This record gives sequence, structure tokens and C-alpha cells, in this order.
Amino acid sequence: MHITQLNRECLLHLFSFLDKDSRKNLARTCPQLQDVFEDPALWPLLHFRSLTELKKDNFLLSPALRSLSICWHSSRVQVCSIEDWLKSALQRNICSRHESLVNDFLLQVCDRCPNLASVTLSGCGHVTDDCLARLLRCCPRLRALHLENCARVTNRTLTAVAAHGRALQTLHVDFCRNVSAAGLRRLRAACPRLTLRAEHSAAMIPDQLPRGPHAPGAALRKLLLR
Repeated sequence: MHITQLNRECLLHLFSFLDKDSRKNLARTCPQLQDVFEDPALWPLLHFRSLTELKKDNFLLSPALRSLSICWHSSRVQVCSIEDWLKSALQRNICSRHESLVNDFLLQVCDRCPNLASVTLSGCGHVTDDCLARLLRCCPRLRALHLENCARVTNRTLTAVAAHGRALQTLHVDFCRNVSAAGLRRLRAACPRLTLRAEHSAAMIPDQLPRGPHAPGAALRKLLLR
């Protein structure tokens, strides 16, 4: 029996065991399998291990997406986490190659995936409060938001959770240095049923603006700790 003789349900089951690249390669072999690849039912979950994967065409964003995770574990994450005014020209050049990738991708998710229930972002140093606020507004069924080592996330994201995260049950903001203890207290007061975790976030040294030709002591200590 040839693979194309299988019914749609069997083909979807077969595709479900393959990774994104393998699904795309199989879909290229004939129009029938390409049609299976483009079936939203095949894509309820997406996991990305690097930012470059976001630029590929080996996946589908659709209302069927329920769970999304972007976990970037690379030495370049440390570069992204350095405050912009402390970065060298080389470090700024490294960041310029990918700094808009996650935000641009999440904007597509906002437009195409209104039924999203779970989002995990780890090592996404350039994701912004505005982008996360839009995600909360556009995905009203979002129940879990896990943020780890996202340096640009601030108390504004906590405010957006209180305002728009009506279905949110779990929020993690671990190692997000610009989230303060006061912001966490306000969110706990506004959303007492929310399961909130902020491992080390409020205890870290937040970003500071330069105060002259020399870096302030707190910023210098933070740089030395990296």
C-alpha cells in the first residue's frame, strides 16, 4: 500500500510523530501530503529551540494552536540581556540580527491564534511589554504564561495581566530583572486567584540609565556578575 492510499485521519496520525522539518520534507513529495501538512489539526503545539527556527516555513500558525514555547538557550542570550547603553558595537551588531524576531513572530500569533492557551518564552531578551500586552488582549483564552530571563519585561506586563488576563491561571516571571517586588504585590492584590511565581526577579538589579561618562556602581556590579 502506498502512503497516499491512507485516509486523512491515518495521515494526520503519521505526521504527528514527525518533527517540523520532517513534516515539511514529506509534504514536498506530493500535493496530497502538502494538504495534510497544511491541516490546522496537525499544529496544536509548537516548540522552538532557537530564534532562527522562527524564520522557517516548516510550521503553520492557525486558530488550532493551543501551546507555544520558544526556549533559546545560547551564549548570545547573555548579550541580549545586557542593557543597550552598556553594549559594545560588536554586541549591538549581534543583537541587531535577531532583536525583532520574537516580537514580530508573536504579532503573527496574535493575528492568527486566538485560542492559544499556553505560552512559554525563555531567553527571549528582546520581547517587550507592549507585545505581551497585545498577546493577552488577542488571546483571551490564555491560561498559562511562563516568562524566564526576559530582560525587557517590566511591571507593565504585570499591569497588562491584571487588565487583560481574565482567563490566566498561572504566571511565571522568573529571572526577569525589571519586575519589582512592588509590582508583584499589586498584581497579587488585583488577582488573588492567580498562581504567581517570580523566582529571583525582584531580587535582581534592575536596568538603570547612565549617569555620566562612567557606568554607575550598580550597573557595573551587574555586568561583572554575568
